[in-house]
Amino acid sequence: MPVKPKVLLVDDEQAITSNLAPFLERSGFSVAVAADGEEALRQVPSFGPNLIVLDVLMPKIDGREVLRRMRDVDNWTPVILLTQVGESTERAMALEEGADDYLNKPFDPHELVARIRAVLRRAQAGKLPLASASRLICRGLSLDRRSRRAFMGDAELHLTPKAIALLEYMLTHPDELLTRDRLLDTIWGWEYPTGTRTVDTRIAELRRVLDDDPAQPQYIETVPGQGYRFVGHVEAVS
Repeated sequence: MPVKPKVLLVDDEQAITSNLAPFLERSGFSVAVAADGEEALRQVPSFGPNLIVLDVLMPKIDGREVLRRMRDVDNWTPVILLTQVGESTERAMALEEGADDYLNKPFDPHELVARIRAVLRRAQAGKLPLASASRLICRGLSLDRRSRRAFMGDAELHLTPKAIALLEYMLTHPDELLTRDRLLDTIWGWEYPTGTRTVDTRIAELRRVLDDDPAQPQYIETVPGQGYRFVGHVEAVS
């Protein structure tokens, strides 16, 4: 039988773990549960998870500190952070600190399973994840995440800050269906007074600058009635 991917579920709310752990088991994962950050750090070497679902707000050691300690010792086990804070700046901080993805509470368990599977598909054991790379490369396109500058070959691309943020999120989530609502929530935040049409406008900006033909996309594919997918192969550079 195929080996089930191991998921370490870390959350101090028993009401969440008592329901979510069995759901993840039914979805094909082998699950261990930790109730706080200290217990999570103890379980990581013994359980050897393929992925960690990590709540941010916990007693003793919070999720972000757990993540920082892991990354400081070059432990690149994929991490999906859970938090109750829905601001876009909060999400950006989570990804900059080395999380592979971010999900805001309350969430649909089916959405979490989809995110887990997507992260596991793109994860490479022992290698720097896309979300932790300082530079991302796809064909002639490169994004310097520290300077917030994008290039095609040696030529800098002139993009608005939101287009840069959108490009970064798509590069760190290649070959994954990204709905307009998800992109709006992630890049703009639900507190931002705008609609999903704003996403289409920034996608059009990226395509124009990248000279990407929607009919034969090299970078951004439209998924009719749903959203977009970044179709190029992305490499991480530390």
